[in-house]
Amino acid sequence: MSEDFNMSMRKFLKQVGVTSQQAIEEAMRDKGAPGKSYAVKAVVTIEELDVTHEVTGKITNQD
Repeated sequence: MSEDFNMSMRKFLKQVGVTSQQAIEEAMRDKGAPGKSYAVKAVVTIEELDVTHEVTGKITNQD
């Protein structure tokens, strides 16, 4: 893949990571229970390429 492709993908993934972390931290501050684990799912979709990628996991509120 080209360098331009790699840079645009990294920029997108960085934006996803940063904005997702901010949203999760805000939700944990507002509604999260200390010590509780929450199921989490992230979905990335490229409709034009008929691609859907899903990642699941758990996040534990340590506060």
